[in-house]
Amino acid sequence: MRRRYLAFLLVAFALVALTACGNEKGTEKLKEGDGDLSEIEGIWDGAIDVAGQTLPITITIDGTGGQISIPAQGLYDYKLSKVERKDSELTMEMTLQGQKMEFQGVQDEAGFAGTFTQAGQEFPFQLKLRGPELGQRIDVDVKGGTMSALLVEPIGEGPFPVMIIIAGSGPTDKDGNSEVMAGNNDSLKMVAQSLADQGIASIRFDKRGIGDNRSLVTKEEDIRLDDFIEDATAFADWAKKDSRFNKVGIIGHSEGSLVGMVAAKKADADLFVSLAGIGRPMDAVLKEQLKEALPDELQQQAFDILDQLKAGHAVKDVPQELNAVFRPSVQPYMMSMMAYDPVDSLKQLSIPVLVINGDRDLQVVPADAEALHQAKPESKMVIVPNMNHVLKDSSENREENIATYTNPDLPLAKGLMEAVVPFIQEN
Repeated sequence: MRRRYLAFLLVAFALVALTACGNEKGTEKLKEGDGDLSEIEGIWDGAIDVAGQTLPITITIDGTGGQISIPAQGLYDYKLSKVERKDSELTMEMTLQGQKMEFQGVQDEAGFAGTFTQAGQEFPFQLKLRGPELGQRIDVDVKGGTMSALLVEPIGEGPFPVMIIIAGSGPTDKDGNSEVMAGNNDSLKMVAQSLADQGIASIRFDKRGIGDNRSLVTKEEDIRLDDFIEDATAFADWAKKDSRFNKVGIIGHSEGSLVGMVAAKKADADLFVSLAGIGRPMDAVLKEQLKEALPDELQQQAFDILDQLKAGHAVKDVPQELNAVFRPSVQPYMMSMMAYDPVDSLKQLSIPVLVINGDRDLQVVPADAEALHQAKPESKMVIVPNMNHVLKDSSENREENIATYTNPDLPLAKGLMEAVVPFIQEN
């Protein structure tokens, strides 16, 4: 996964740069006789195929027009200058930096598929309607404003135990999906549904800087792990004051495990679940991942940069080949994360702890789970057979494993919730 992700970051898309653009034209309203956009209202996720690489896009359509977001290029909620539907055909236009771009698609059972045209070049695109949200909206006060989240309550009378679900690294949203990957896996959404089916409530949220809570961070250089910890703590504190809940726990996935274990201590949570959480400092994990992703001539340079960041020193001169990973704007966040050791953080918890990993995880190996378990011997550890990093069953084939990252039709791995639910119920 890391090799593919690095390649994705370094690819030079043929599309014009889209950042820092103001809308040049509002969306044209439908003319009399045109197709009714209300029939296709909603959020459509998809991708443009650019030279064999997928560029994820999201288009939101309402009764009067639409907006497009292309997270990988820093474009969010940009008004389309034209949205027109006639029978099964959909035409959308946008103008950026004086350049007109057009989508021409046809609707089928899967969604819309067609051609994106820019500067005389044509690229295939596809769109699929996003499913309904799971949960009711809540807003919680945090540093710098409020954060939106989804609360899922079980059917029946409470009070219920409630779990705060914290997503993993990068632009990963409350459902477990990445903004910069074409396609969803919905893993955390499925966790929330499974919990509700067993009488356990949950709260999940987009981290500050992405999705619902994008406005809380407008510059990448302002992101810190400590802010993510404070946000998770705020949600736990909010839940503890709500009479609908009798116990408050935290589930942290991947990077969210580290965030969650620190927040669990700060919020005095009742229990903690680590899903695919690292058991080593982040610089050690990154060295392992980059060793596989980078050619030999770049590995030592990358390791030297990591050592400097670990020591708290920003690196100004980053080789162009490594800029996607170590760009100056992301270095403050990396340094804030390297300040925490998961083993030390877990040792500080005096509450029940469940550590779970899968033996098909390409990003966090079972040895990380073992390190966490050894740090807190009274914790319970479960290695789920065949489970990968996005909590789905996977074969040993790497490409098939990665394909699960963008397949929302796959259920959660067998054995995952069978371990999580009894642990919560018993504690």
